[in-house]
Amino acid sequence: MQRHWQKRPLLVRGAFDAGLALPGPADLMALATQEGVESRLVRRVRRTGEAASDGWTVRHGPLPRRSMPARRAPDWTLLVQGVDLHRDDAHALLQAFRFIPDARLDDLMMSFATEGGGVGPHVDAYDVFLLQCHGQRRWKVGRARDGGFVADLPLRILSRFEPQQEWLCEPGDLLYIPPGWGHDGVAEGGECVTASVGFRAPAQAALGTELLQRLLDAHEPPEPDRLYRDAQQGPVRQPAAIPEGLQRFAADCVRRWLGSPAALERELALALGEALSEPKAGVWFDPPAAPATRGATTRRAAPVQTQGVRLDRRTRMLYDTRCLYVNGEAFTVGGTDARLLRRLADARELDAATLARLGPQARDAVAQWLQAGWLQPGGAT
Repeated sequence: MQRHWQKRPLLVRGAFDAGLALPGPADLMALATQEGVESRLVRRVRRTGEAASDGWTVRHGPLPRRSMPARRAPDWTLLVQGVDLHRDDAHALLQAFRFIPDARLDDLMMSFATEGGGVGPHVDAYDVFLLQCHGQRRWKVGRARDGGFVADLPLRILSRFEPQQEWLCEPGDLLYIPPGWGHDGVAEGGECVTASVGFRAPAQAALGTELLQRLLDAHEPPEPDRLYRDAQQGPVRQPAAIPEGLQRFAADCVRRWLGSPAALERELALALGEALSEPKAGVWFDPPAAPATRGATTRRAAPVQTQGVRLDRRTRMLYDTRCLYVNGEAFTVGGTDARLLRRLADARELDAATLARLGPQARDAVAQWLQAGWLQPGGAT
C-alpha cells in the first residue's frame, strides 16, 4: 500500500494457488446468457496493410450461446461483470482484497479470451487487480501520457500507447494497475481466464450531486408558504439590480433548509453511508420461502440460533461512528449492539453465541434482514 497503491504497478508472482476454484470458460458463457447479468462480447478484426489498424466489435448481453464464436476461433473475449453477485466462489475471492475499505470495492469482473483475445490498450479511472486464473496473458503497461482515443470505435482504445513494462502472467499471478496507467492484455498460447477486482472512485461532482439530492429528498422545505416581503422598499434608479434583501432571503431559505452546520454534517454523513452501501443496479434479494405450517418459523430460526448468520454475497454493509448502513438503509445503534454489528460488517458473519448477546432492537433488525434476504443462516461462504 505504501509503495504501490495509486502510485505504480505491481506484479506478484504466485500470489494465489494456481488451482484456485473459480468460474471457468463454460461457467462464464452460461452466465452471459442470463438476464440480469451484465456481459459483453468483444471481437478483434485484424487488418493488413502498412496504414491499417485493427477493427473492433462489441455486443452486449444477454448473449445467446449460438451468438458466441467457436472456442477454437481466435481474437475474441467474453467479459462478465459482477460475477461475485452470482457465484459464491467468485464472492469468496473478494475477501482476499478487504485490506482496501469496502466502501471502495466495486465488483469482480471475469474475462474469457481465446488466442489473441483482449480489449486493446486502455486506461481505467480506478484501481484494479488482475488475477490470472487459467492460461496465459501477456500484459504491457505504461503511463498514459496522452489521453486521446482512437476515433469511431466502440471501445475506448488509446490512440498512443507506449508500454514501459511487459509481463507474461501465469495462473496465480496477480497484477495491480493504478488509475491512469495504460495497459493491454492479450491471451497467449490458447484460452485464458482473468479475474479483475475493481475499486470504485466516485467523481466529486457526481457524488456531491447525489448527496445534495438525498438531503433535499430527506427534508421538507422550511415554511413553504412564506413569501418574500419588502414593505420598506423605496423607489430605485437601477431596476435591474437584485435587491440585497432578496439575496438575504434566499440565503436564509437555504440555511433553514439545510439546518445548522452540525446538523448538516450529520445529514451528509448519513447520506454518504446510504449512498455507498446502495446495492449495484439490477441487484435483488431472495426472501426465505414462506413457512408451510405454523411450526415452520420456529424450525427456520433454529439454524440461526445454532449456526449464526452471514451476509448474503450481494449485501453491502458499512458503518461510521454513528450509524450502520445496510443496502442503502441507515440503522442507529449504540453500545454493545453497535460493537457486535460492526463485527458482522467487518467479518461478514456472526456466530450464534455473539447473536445471543444482541439487545432486542438489534435482534429485531437481524430478523428483518433475514426476512429480506440480506442475511443468510450459517457460516460465511
